Amino acid sequence: MSNEAELRLPNVTVKLPIIEGTEGEKAIDVTSLRSETGYVTLDNGYMNTGACRSAITFIDGERGILRYRGIPIEVLAERSTFLETAYLLMYGALPTRDQLEDFSDQIRRRTMVHEDVKAFYSGFPRDAHPMAVMASVVSSLSTFYQSDNYLEKELFDRNSIRLLAKFPTIAAFAYKKSIGQPFIYPQNHRSYCENFLHMMFATPSEDYDPDPDLVSILNLLLILHADHEQNCSTSTVRLVRSSLSNLFACITSGICALWGPRHGGANEEVIEMLKSIQADGGNVKKYVEMAKSKESKVKLMGFGHRVYKNFDPRATIIKAACDKLLKKLKTRDPLLDIAKELEEAALKDPYFVDKKLYPNVDFYSGIIYRAMGIPIPAFTVMFALGRLPGWIAQAREYNDEPGNKIGRPRQIYVGPELSQYIPIEDRK
Repeated sequence: MSNEAELRLPNVTVKLPIIEGTEGEKAIDVTSLRSETGYVTLDNGYMNTGACRSAITFIDGERGILRYRGIPIEVLAERSTFLETAYLLMYGALPTRDQLEDFSDQIRRRTMVHEDVKAFYSGFPRDAHPMAVMASVVSSLSTFYQSDNYLEKELFDRNSIRLLAKFPTIAAFAYKKSIGQPFIYPQNHRSYCENFLHMMFATPSEDYDPDPDLVSILNLLLILHADHEQNCSTSTVRLVRSSLSNLFACITSGICALWGPRHGGANEEVIEMLKSIQADGGNVKKYVEMAKSKESKVKLMGFGHRVYKNFDPRATIIKAACDKLLKKLKTRDPLLDIAKELEEAALKDPYFVDKKLYPNVDFYSGIIYRAMGIPIPAFTVMFALGRLPGWIAQAREYNDEPGNKIGRPRQIYVGPELSQYIPIEDRK
């Protein structure tokens, strides 16, 4: 195979390098296209555009493969912890026992937020969306930690540790604010996931020791969400970092991008859809038929994925965890019954089978969060909690990229041609 592609344009033919990744992914390098020809490429939604070289996460959507630094997600889900996975993503290799203990200890000692941060929460309306609170408070951390020298790796690492440590505290405080309860401070003898659940559900009048199975399932969920290649929020973090904005601003931009229902907010949409079906008598077949109709605006949330054209590997893992959790809690959630019936109906329907609209990770994650007592508006916060190490890893990788440049996409202008300014008294 030639290592060049030939592009024939009306007045010129150019040869462009072919780039191949370690897993056989191929790309045409168009870096020099505009300077040589005056042309640019147009790719709405960047469906076929590689914005960077990355060694962090590999996805094969056709075969349903997801790997962090080469390690299959199934292996990490079974054998790793969230903090070990975070270390893997951020530093490129699994830590030794001593490295993991040091990493965990650094996080453990930085879980508290500055007391002045608590004052911000009193200014938010009680019904403020938790993602708005998260974005605001994380952004405010840049006022407490103002040093952010782009070239100083040690400082970047220190701010990364601060974010990992304080993110659960910030999220738990947002929840407590929404229900009018006092904030519960972190307890550093607890594990990362255990500490978060304790801050969420303990009160000054009644302590709360999280069930080890709940801690284990939360750990699993965070691993499954830790990174997912160049999605909307990750690409946003890299783009903002390319302007040399501080790390707190970069992560804030990721939170805002994740918030939307087309991205991290999809797990909220799944629950709302299931509640709508329940309110309509639980008629799953009706909603399946409406989803197939071109005249209907009904969509089955949690089915299909922009990248995976096969089964989402995370959905297989999370479905088993969902069944295990509800069995453990001896809880039968009617929404789960509807979800299972919906999954079965869709997977047997030729329309969904032909289009390979399999359940994705959002389909079951909302049910699990609901069973754990996490309120629906906070579902996307849980997503952000898991995705944080991936965002940090991506920003770090951008820092280390030789010759990195500020992101500056091109466009094809389709507005008016040269126009005259008309004085206001002459306008019709």
